[in-house]
Amino acid sequence: MVDALGVAVVGFGWMGRVHTQAYARVRHHYPRLPLRPELVAVAEEVPGRAEEAAERYGFATATRDWREVAADPRVRAVSVTAPNFLHREIGVAMAEAGKHLWIEKPVGLTGEDARAVADAVARAGVQGAVGFNYRNAPAVEAARDLIASGGIGTVTHVRIRLFSDYAAHPDGALTWRYERERGGSGVLGDLASHGADLARFLLGDIASLTADTAVFVPQRARPAGATAGHALASGGEPGPVENEDYVGCLLRFASGARGVLEACRVSVGEQNNYGFEVHGTRGAVFWDFRRMNELGVSRGTAYQDEPVSTVYVGPGDGEFAAFQPGAANAMGYDDLKVIEAHRFLRSIAEGRPYGTTLADAVRSAEVLDAMVVSAESGAWVSLPSS
Repeated sequence: MVDALGVAVVGFGWMGRVHTQAYARVRHHYPRLPLRPELVAVAEEVPGRAEEAAERYGFATATRDWREVAADPRVRAVSVTAPNFLHREIGVAMAEAGKHLWIEKPVGLTGEDARAVADAVARAGVQGAVGFNYRNAPAVEAARDLIASGGIGTVTHVRIRLFSDYAAHPDGALTWRYERERGGSGVLGDLASHGADLARFLLGDIASLTADTAVFVPQRARPAGATAGHALASGGEPGPVENEDYVGCLLRFASGARGVLEACRVSVGEQNNYGFEVHGTRGAVFWDFRRMNELGVSRGTAYQDEPVSTVYVGPGDGEFAAFQPGAANAMGYDDLKVIEAHRFLRSIAEGRPYGTTLADAVRSAEVLDAMVVSAESGAWVSLPSS
């Protein structure tokens, strides 16, 4: 028997649309899921945007006030895809209202915010999931299995990169993303949060780090009206960019491995250049998001001049079989969110967590907080063990 589950989406920009489409597709790929998500409500403060979403996707109710969603008894699960500064208030309120919570990273502006949401979810006894989607790629899960099995020996070092050009244009609008009070720590929350999660997912706890940050586009024009995505706004009143365009970070893992994590939102010539290179004593594994379904793997007994082979992930890797029948049939970004939706809904159905949780969000936020402290002090900063 399949039970209907009333779901809502709070915040309807691009990510709100991605969550909505994931709910619509999830049972196509996971027909045995015992829950059928029903689109009950959408909330978005920009005038007309919620109504447009309701008409396009079939939400039963549209509102500008997320509090109406919290009070709606039809809603049992909520996706929070609103701006960072609203994560804590909305996330805590939804948990206290008894709603299961799927919330986008970085879950607030600081580790304190993430812990507040995690604590609220724990007190309420609801399930909580976080949008660290890159760990859901079957190739990333295959890389983790290879590393954990000792397939590349003892890991010695890793390099994680997240380079993008979404903020490279000097006429990019001065939206909430560039304000400390509403966007938090800039590229740290936008991109480095994913890097911190991937580092932990692949190699375990980070013991300490030292970081350097920079702002390369110090001023932007204020937009004249509501924006979506990374809009341009030339000619408006200029204002200061208050948070980081770039972060470079050295990592020491509890295992003894070393790492480099680098992220930049103003990298001209880079579009979603996200990936990692993990080296061990007997091999290496490489992943590039732009070739999401491939791994570069180097293993052998020669140690020197070892070739790198391209491995196409297939039905035996991660959740690939739910989407494609054979290796080298491509999956895409939105599929990662369908996997995330499935794990969230499975957590609700079975009453136990699957996939990323609020605990993962807290650990990532602690890494970001440590980066901020280190960038200000110039010192190495230790992180608490899990």
